[in-house]
Amino acid sequence: MKFTCKQQTLSKALGTVSKAVSTRTTLPVLKGILIEADTDGTITLSASDLDISIRRKIEADVEEPGSAVVASKLFGDIVRKLPNEMILIEAGDENSVLIKTSSSEFNVIGLSVEDFPQIKDNKEIINRLTFSCETFKDMVRKTAFAASAEEAKGILTGILTEITPGNVRMVALDGFRLALSNEPVDIGTEENFIITARIMNEISKIISDDSDAEDMEILLSDKKAVFNIGNTEVSLRLMEGEFIRYRDIIPSDGSTTVIIGKSILLESIERASLLAREGKNNLIKISVHNDLMTITSRSEEGNVKEEIIMDKTGDDIDIGFNSKYVTDVLKAIDDEEIRMIFSTGTSPCVIKPVGSDAFEYLVLPVRIPRI
Repeated sequence: MKFTCKQQTLSKALGTVSKAVSTRTTLPVLKGILIEADTDGTITLSASDLDISIRRKIEADVEEPGSAVVASKLFGDIVRKLPNEMILIEAGDENSVLIKTSSSEFNVIGLSVEDFPQIKDNKEIINRLTFSCETFKDMVRKTAFAASAEEAKGILTGILTEITPGNVRMVALDGFRLALSNEPVDIGTEENFIITARIMNEISKIISDDSDAEDMEILLSDKKAVFNIGNTEVSLRLMEGEFIRYRDIIPSDGSTTVIIGKSILLESIERASLLAREGKNNLIKISVHNDLMTITSRSEEGNVKEEIIMDKTGDDIDIGFNSKYVTDVLKAIDDEEIRMIFSTGTSPCVIKPVGSDAFEYLVLPVRIPRI
């Protein structure tokens, strides 16, 4: 294998593919990136942790076709530090790889190509969907934060994607909060699948890296999904199991509705949470009385009170929340005005933009201790 390519092009592609490199494996080859040079003038970079595989094609001047496996971190660090010029990559004896520019020359020991996991083709695919890249990114941004980060929680680490003719919905929840995003799409089929929030976030980052891609193709089988984004292919295993029946959790109505400015509420809660008790759910208390919302918090270091004018219909209410769960959703909402729907001080609160059902958030309250 022998080829030359641009430093920036190679470095960017390595950054994308390395997202699939395993950091918690005892198999050295899973910490590697497979480089394949083809006679058509393309280089394919591949990485896999057995759950997710990423392949990216770039253009190069190929003198000799062939392949090599290099340690992802070392090879990526070297290429990133090289000057912005043409780089020569050449495979040598005993898995060695030469990396050369006009002023630098590295010889690194690679890994066995034969030991690299084979990325299967897409013969099992039973459905193809075309999806807007920007819509996908926006929906993941509005839901992924509500998925559990604890692997022991299984299906709760995933995002459910429900596709019906003309609409797509993503849902994530962790047992304390739920985020739901709806968007109209030009898709005439029905599909449901679950992918971990971690991988969905990685796919969003790949979309951001490939700014030229407007749409992506999603290929689905019973156990696998393939995302084709420009010159990048992401293959992954779908999560198995049944998602929580989230529709049963969302209240249909409430006794108190508040319309309030998102930005001023976010700023007030962020200030109040500075004194929220660590180890006690970052507790803040929200009191809704007449046309005033009062946000309070206290700790051994002091106390704080914030007041915001609002528009309220229904009963007065006092309720406690984990401040992080509320600020997370306020940061995800693009609209400036939001609606908060309360039932009781011990029932979930629904938060959504005013005049839109495209996004809905549910957060469980925290018991307010006597202080």
